[in-house]
Amino acid sequence: MQENLNNNMNMKCGYVTLIGRPNVGKSTLMNHLIGQKIAITSHKPQTTRGRIQTVYTDERGQIVFLDTPGIHESKNKLGEYMVKVATKTMEEVDLILWLVEPSTFIGAGEHMIIDQLRECGKQVILVINKTDTVSSDDLNSFIEAYKKEMDYADIVTVSALKNDNLDELMQKMFDRLPYGDPFYDDETLTDQSERDIVGEIIREKALRLLSDEVPHGIAVTVETMKTRKAAAPAKKKKSKHVHPPKKSANNNAESSNGGAPDLEAMLATLKGGQTDAADVSSETEIMDIEASIICERDSHKGIIIGKGGSMLKKIGSQARTDIEKLVGCKVNLQLFVKVRKDWRNDTVQMKNFGYKNTK
Repeated sequence: MQENLNNNMNMKCGYVTLIGRPNVGKSTLMNHLIGQKIAITSHKPQTTRGRIQTVYTDERGQIVFLDTPGIHESKNKLGEYMVKVATKTMEEVDLILWLVEPSTFIGAGEHMIIDQLRECGKQVILVINKTDTVSSDDLNSFIEAYKKEMDYADIVTVSALKNDNLDELMQKMFDRLPYGDPFYDDETLTDQSERDIVGEIIREKALRLLSDEVPHGIAVTVETMKTRKAAAPAKKKKSKHVHPPKKSANNNAESSNGGAPDLEAMLATLKGGQTDAADVSSETEIMDIEASIICERDSHKGIIIGKGGSMLKKIGSQARTDIEKLVGCKVNLQLFVKVRKDWRNDTVQMKNFGYKNTK
């Protein structure tokens, strides 16, 4: 398939980044555009911390999406890292999707992004998201407010959550991209490793379940991921005592030979009583995963664990369900909680947790 794609110079191919303030729906939009969940989502701001690359391919061409952290006023080194990731990505793409919420108020955060968009000089499609939360009559006023700020290649209104108007947005992107060969084969979906995605799934569940003061100070590290064959379930032991089946009016279990038990009927009864456990393949796999949730305070550790380990069990249970869908087998997930004080201001620890410096 890839050979055919490379020979087709009528294809539109390029890099598109999604930028915006925290919690405007960038990751939700990207997941819906590619048709599969790769980036984690939550109602908490600053959920995305690094650049996540996904690939969409169809007969029109190929779009490489770059989801980025929300642009915000940073308060620590992790925040600075996240903003650098977002702003640097703007320089490397063919097209920018600027996501905003439906409002006529354009604040300081939006004006900071506008300045960066003007400076980078790239094509910008303004995407007004969450249109399911407002009336259609108000959309024109929102569009007019943003039109006054700068010129856009296109303006599209969508609801990422409801999959509303995403086909139009996709076509607008293809219209604006250059002709060329695809960058990846048509089976490629993301540059994220399985280990990366597992760690993000665990962090997502923690973000959704924990109180507001905890999530910004957590990271997740996956120490081990090992697959093993599941042991075949033990067969039920047959009883040493064989009892003949009971008589019935329609089925006499005794033979006509002196009332002796009918052995064939007895064997049939025994076979009927066997479980089908022996039919379970011994080739069934289980993946053992050990991961740690990192927090900054001892008090946060207690919240993450919960009374009697209740919160940690909830996080693990919800994460395990999604991880099993990802890896395609049963998962034995072991979670631990560790305290690394003020790690978000420690460059070495940030690197250890996957947040490497951007030049």
